[in-house]
Amino acid sequence: MSSDQATRTKQPLVALAGVNKWFGDLQVLKDINLDIANGEVIVVIGPSGSGKSTLCRCINRLEGVQQGEIRLDGVLLPEEGKALARLRSEVGMVFQSFNLFAHKTILENVTLGPIKVRKVRKAEAEQRGRLLLERVGIAEQADKFPAQLSGGQQQRAAIARALAMEPKVLLFDEPTSALDPEMINEVLDVMTSLAREGMTMVVVTHEMGFARKAADRVVFMDHGKIVEEATPETFFTNPRSDRAKDFLSKILTH
Repeated sequence: MSSDQATRTKQPLVALAGVNKWFGDLQVLKDINLDIANGEVIVVIGPSGSGKSTLCRCINRLEGVQQGEIRLDGVLLPEEGKALARLRSEVGMVFQSFNLFAHKTILENVTLGPIKVRKVRKAEAEQRGRLLLERVGIAEQADKFPAQLSGGQQQRAAIARALAMEPKVLLFDEPTSALDPEMINEVLDVMTSLAREGMTMVVVTHEMGFARKAADRVVFMDHGKIVEEATPETFFTNPRSDRAKDFLSKILTH
């Protein structure tokens, strides 16, 4: 490895330094410092209202921050304009509520970004779109509309749509919380395979099984702060903070 490569490897893909955010008088993120390496899977957990989703939304500037810096690949996140649009195309996001365009087919939903933003030719975008739909296990749904799909299929389509932009990092904001129980695993299976393939991922979730299986690091938040971060093995078997112990005792006993 050349020294140039070594420097690149050391630089985090996503870096948050001293990030603070308020909604009015309420401080929702408090002095967040977090480095995410290329290919790393970070699972963010914690009680409701702890700032997990806001953290996720700040990484692609859906939410602005009042203090601190967020960098992607060493570049400071732009405030607005074309640079922000370009950045957003490098940070994929999968939401709780799918957010597919109802009047477009699944394939059209997946190809829209590459055609409009990346200026990919339609035929090429469609070919790649079909491959991505195959990758998430819904190739046969390509020409249907979102309303004709189950929630689990729609969420897998949303993942394919995010992947179509070839993002550097994928953010998942509670991707299974709107799904019926029997559909959760089909979405988590896709996410687990992406993690194994080396996709850089930040996942806000209540699914502890996924955190144990797929995370490189678990980040536990409470009241807007990162209380602790550790490997899944360490976090689930030997949490350091009382708040994490209390949280785990509540969710792992049911």
